[in-house]
Amino acid sequence: MDVNEVLLPGVGLRYEFTNRDGDRIGVIALRSGDFEVVLYDEGDPDESRPVFRLSGAEAETLAQILGAPRIAERFADLTREVPGLNAGQVEVLENSPYAGRRLGSSRARTLTGASIVAIVRGEEVIASPGPDERLNAGDVLVVIGTAEGILGVERLFEG
Repeated sequence: MDVNEVLLPGVGLRYEFTNRDGDRIGVIALRSGDFEVVLYDEGDPDESRPVFRLSGAEAETLAQILGAPRIAERFADLTREVPGLNAGQVEVLENSPYAGRRLGSSRARTLTGASIVAIVRGEEVIASPGPDERLNAGDVLVVIGTAEGILGVERLFEG
């Protein structure tokens, strides 16, 4: 998909693309840190109407929501390309011995050979979490490894 970037002096940057339905959509990154999403008129390519406006924090939240499924898709693609490599998800349950503790305390990779490559926490995705990342009950761990390694992570977090 082609995305055109246009500098708007004194305003910010405009990104434009055409979706699969043929609608021309613009995202204007304003100098204030806000974002405006616009839809262009079919008959007049210079005419647009605002669809909605987002603060910087709201735009970040939307990006995380839209990005979470894409991260899972990318890992699924990777596992298809490498024989023996699998992707799995492990939920940190309320009674898990690691709920409320730091990821590194689990020693998951050392004990199982599988890597925790992301944590999905509600609508937020923490990619490449470090050992100091505190785990919460309800977190979903995205795990890459062999089938046995992923099963090992499940058992480890079950206690």
